[in-house]
Amino acid sequence: MPNDLVIALAQLNPTVGNIERNVSLVLETRRRAAEAGADLLVTTELVITGYPPEDLILRRSFVEAAQAAGQRVAEETADGGPAVLLGCPWIDDGKVYNAVLLCANGEIVSRRYKHELPNYGVFDEVRLFTPGPAPGPMMFRGARLGVMICEDMWGDAVSETLAESGAEIMIVLNGSPFEVNKEDTRLNLAVARVTETGLPLVYVNQVGGQDELVFDGASFVLGADCRLKARAPSWRESLIVTRWSPAADGEGWECAETDIAAPLDRLESIYQAMMLGLRDYVGKIGFPGVLLGLSGGIDSALSAAVAVDALGADQVHCVRLPSRYSSQGSLNDAQALADLLGIRCDTVPIDPAVTAFEGMLADLFSGHAPNEAEENIQARARGIVLMAISNKFGKMVLTTGNKSEMAVGYATLYGDMSGGFSVLKDVYKTTVFALANWRNQHFPEGALGPKGRAIPENSITKPPSAELKPDQTDQDSLPPYDQLDDILHCLIEEELGIPAIVNRGHDIDLIVRVRNMLYAAEYKRRQAPPGVKITDRAFGRDRRYPIVNRFRDRV
Repeated sequence: MPNDLVIALAQLNPTVGNIERNVSLVLETRRRAAEAGADLLVTTELVITGYPPEDLILRRSFVEAAQAAGQRVAEETADGGPAVLLGCPWIDDGKVYNAVLLCANGEIVSRRYKHELPNYGVFDEVRLFTPGPAPGPMMFRGARLGVMICEDMWGDAVSETLAESGAEIMIVLNGSPFEVNKEDTRLNLAVARVTETGLPLVYVNQVGGQDELVFDGASFVLGADCRLKARAPSWRESLIVTRWSPAADGEGWECAETDIAAPLDRLESIYQAMMLGLRDYVGKIGFPGVLLGLSGGIDSALSAAVAVDALGADQVHCVRLPSRYSSQGSLNDAQALADLLGIRCDTVPIDPAVTAFEGMLADLFSGHAPNEAEENIQARARGIVLMAISNKFGKMVLTTGNKSEMAVGYATLYGDMSGGFSVLKDVYKTTVFALANWRNQHFPEGALGPKGRAIPENSITKPPSAELKPDQTDQDSLPPYDQLDDILHCLIEEELGIPAIVNRGHDIDLIVRVRNMLYAAEYKRRQAPPGVKITDRAFGRDRRYPIVNRFRDRV
């Protein structure tokens, strides 16, 4: 056993499909690790391709390009600098594996394949990869490394196999997406693996946004006594250098305590997730910024604040789109928000378009009382204006609907649902209020927006309204949001039956009404833009209900 071992944790933000950039990111990080005296650099799951690559893995040319990139990284280690544990897909005997390569001395000296393939929630790896055999330790400079890939740590089978076959340090390469409270879940699972095996554990997680997923990093090291030895900051790239020495009793390894970043609270984590998810979606695709309609309400206000914090005021363009029902107070609130955020705010009245559509439809609608058809003309006129401005100037339209509205269909197809991305898609209305208040009291780390108040108080305190008819409020059509959100959480995140929700104190008729609205709006949600995943059951890949669905729980 050598006297010491220096292991660097590379918490990186790769881009899916940009193999050349990802290789450069790994090699630049390796250079920095070499300067810090590292013997081994640990990267994240599939860092060469970015995670998750989804059906790109089914393209043999893609996997071959990634495999060649892995070989190039290995060749770079001929310089005598740090070895690299590299996440990379690998073809072996015609089968594709989610692999980790030990690159050292100019070659790939060892490989291990992911054994447990997740096939739930947002994960679909069973259809993409072949499960690897139960792994044994990798030998590195006299240390036996028990290398796992993400899901391998979530159960006890792989870690027990590694421990029984002589592993001394467990190392886990991860692509673990953010969810509220997920950091605690990961840490508790890691503690369980350490407790079962008696081995220290290194956990390295990806950071960054990829479509609807956002990765929070928060990499860490646990000692064999389950004490936290190191923790990387959440939500940004980081290189953490850890120093290991033989245990005093000569059995195994001990990690010296180093930097331990403080965990973030719930609201700050959600806000950071929205910022990073939007920043990477816009930046990695290549949009020059975002465009959104400002109503003066809290949803568009919070969306604009997140956009400015993520991208900067110069990349955010807002438009007021008043109708005959828009109050002067709402117009003032929208302008006040623009002034606080320092963003451009134009005004395009939609009444000429609405009047034209009403005239076009007058004969056909004659004899029928006005209803949501006339109201939705206004929402769709706004959508047309925003999309026209987007087409002219290139900025992506940011939609502003929240999860409560999307759940019950309180949104207009081809109107306020028109756009390319939504930061509030997985955020309930009650959480929207909490986040707005939080942002006015805190300045998020890494934010590009103003310090101090970012959202007008009136946008937070006034009754929410779509302002599509006189004196309208959301509660004309919906129950109070505290009741609605709790019922929706029971139905969506917890999949509870009606009797169980009644036991939580809700009226059965209200539960049935909300349940029916939830099911009926499925066809709308299928046409909604992507948005940042925040909860453990986001609409989309997490919750795949059929559109045609005649099932209803017994009352």
